[in-house]
Amino acid sequence: DLDQAVERGIRQVVRTQVDAGVDLPTDGEVRRENYIHYHCRHLDGIDFERLTERSLRNGTWRARVPTFVGPIAACEPFLDKDYHIAQSATERPVKMTVPGPLTIMDSTANDYYPDDLAWGRALAEALSVEVRSLAAAGCTHIQIDEPVFARYPDRAVSYGFDLLEVVLEGLDAAVTRTLHMCCGYPDVLDNPDFPKADPSAYKLLAESVERSSLAAVSIEDAHRHNDRELFDALASTTVVLGTVRIASSRVERADEIARRIERVLEWTPAERLVLAPDCGLGMLPSATAVAKLRHIRMAADRF
Repeated sequence: DLDQAVERGIRQVVRTQVDAGVDLPTDGEVRRENYIHYHCRHLDGIDFERLTERSLRNGTWRARVPTFVGPIAACEPFLDKDYHIAQSATERPVKMTVPGPLTIMDSTANDYYPDDLAWGRALAEALSVEVRSLAAAGCTHIQIDEPVFARYPDRAVSYGFDLLEVVLEGLDAAVTRTLHMCCGYPDVLDNPDFPKADPSAYKLLAESVERSSLAAVSIEDAHRHNDRELFDALASTTVVLGTVRIASSRVERADEIARRIERVLEWTPAERLVLAPDCGLGMLPSATAVAKLRHIRMAADRF
């Protein structure tokens, strides 16, 4: 039975993370075809048969994507189910991830709303229903994935962060709110020339992060190191620091990860520093992914 197999997979991937030393595991997004369209399948107003060709991620690739053709509304909550399954596999808190409005907009098409702001607002309100459902289920760590913030920093500052607040509205203070902004996946493993987002985008977004209700921001740092200026700008927000590359089959040594941590600790105090991969590890063979996680743990234990 597929559903039972998926449930076993969720529990297994949580236990794998815990065994590797991860303090805050996720459900591994095991049930998701991808993190964007899986969520969209639980929204009214979108047509997966009506595909629209679009240029995505600031022109890095083209695709035919599903189209919003009517008013957007949340269907029955669904992520709470995956949360309960994942949480049953560990006593450690489980973090759940939700795609943000701008990222959904960049992977779908709009043939209903008059402008991007109205489209984004409708998405944010629907996402808020799911986020509140997760919190009601007991999830205390919720991450909004907005990688396109780094692709379109002007849009993010103009209205993306406002939409983010709509998504997070009404959450209890006990819920840790995290924003993830990676700089893009390559199309194949070990492709160093993949066009990533401009690394300067993080600095353009730092002030908005600081003004927001976010507790933490998750950023890439392994693929390309950030400089002190960014860490100084993130003066009160917890930094979830990418410490291993997610599209490289090379396993970083614990000592080289530790050297980078030592450098960042000159700018960000330990109580505001969390270690993580740059982004998801879905491109990597399982053994490679686990090895990278174990080396992050080994590096962290040196401090």
